[in-house]
Amino acid sequence: MPTYQPYSPDQAELLPAHVKDVLGADHLCFVVHEMVEACDLHEFDSQEEDAGGQRAYDPRMMLKIWLYGFCVNVRTTRKLEQRIREDLGFRYLAGGATPDHKTLSEFQRRHREPIAAMFTEVLLFLRRAGMARLGTVAIDSTRVKGSASPDRLLRQEKVEKELRKRVEHWQRELDDDPDREPGMRVGGAEIEKLREQLRRLKQSGEKKLSTTDPDARFVRERGRFVLGYTAEIAVSEDHFIVTQRVTQSRTDNEALVPMVEQVERQCRERPGRVLADCGFFSNQNLREMEARGIEAYVPDPNLARELNQGEKARGVGRMRVSDPHLKRARRRLRTARGRAWYKKRKALVEPVFGTLKQQRGMRQFERRGLRAVAAEWALAAMAYNLTRYHTLRRSQ
Repeated sequence: MPTYQPYSPDQAELLPAHVKDVLGADHLCFVVHEMVEACDLHEFDSQEEDAGGQRAYDPRMMLKIWLYGFCVNVRTTRKLEQRIREDLGFRYLAGGATPDHKTLSEFQRRHREPIAAMFTEVLLFLRRAGMARLGTVAIDSTRVKGSASPDRLLRQEKVEKELRKRVEHWQRELDDDPDREPGMRVGGAEIEKLREQLRRLKQSGEKKLSTTDPDARFVRERGRFVLGYTAEIAVSEDHFIVTQRVTQSRTDNEALVPMVEQVERQCRERPGRVLADCGFFSNQNLREMEARGIEAYVPDPNLARELNQGEKARGVGRMRVSDPHLKRARRRLRTARGRAWYKKRKALVEPVFGTLKQQRGMRQFERRGLRAVAAEWALAAMAYNLTRYHTLRRSQ
């Protein structure tokens, strides 16, 4: 009979091993720990002071758990709760504590703005390490499905019709029996609810809104419409996300200038070159880039067709190109150097989206509301940067 090594699951170790002895000193959880400890978290402290009730968990611990969860594609609170009890990396970051799923969810809900703002702290940490270097940035967007059903919608014409029907019914009841006070109160509440829905529709400027996530919009993705948000990123030459945001916009034309300004604000440095596809093109955008001294490799739709398919770009219809900024942009993109830079855009930004959506599950947001999904996208972007930093540090 063969002999095996001793095996006794119930036998405790005589000398408990240090976590680093088991996981290795270069494990990802230690990188997350190091980064969070280096960040300024005073915004979290000011909000915790007003929370009241039971003493809160340390924000550093909660942030480490959330960031590490996004790094390893564990994004739901119940799975996080389970992993904190079972996974050694999570147990180390939790410091032996066991926050439940409600506590984890409440922390993210209460600290949406500080979590989103923490992206800048992570970026500064990376730049101090000599990474996330500017010079060239590639900007792009993707559509991310919201946590809302497209079948549960408020439609303006339907709400208006129902409101008219309720008002007429309520008036008939009052005419038949003016003393029916209970029915009067119920009818009035229903009418006020419909009026509030109608006000919400008119304020949004939409003809239909989701009842589960009123902030979500129908955005176009690959020839179809999905109920969700537009997520935008700017990526540096060394493949780090240097800025990110979530919007309700259906097009990208107005996103280029705000994204460049956000890169400059968060990195404290202006990029010298910007790469983007034709969705970000407008004559105004080219003028703004020239005014800032930035080389913009952003083709108009006709020139993009030429660069991608080899067809010569002409004027739109019978109109000839007259804008001097567009003429200069076309001349720059038609050079061998310009074509090489525009081709580099795909290699910079699209693999990042591939990682976020395919490997990290960011095809759909878990939370609802613009502020909530903005914090979720920021966590995903921070986690991406940390895992890339971890990979580069190990290779060095």
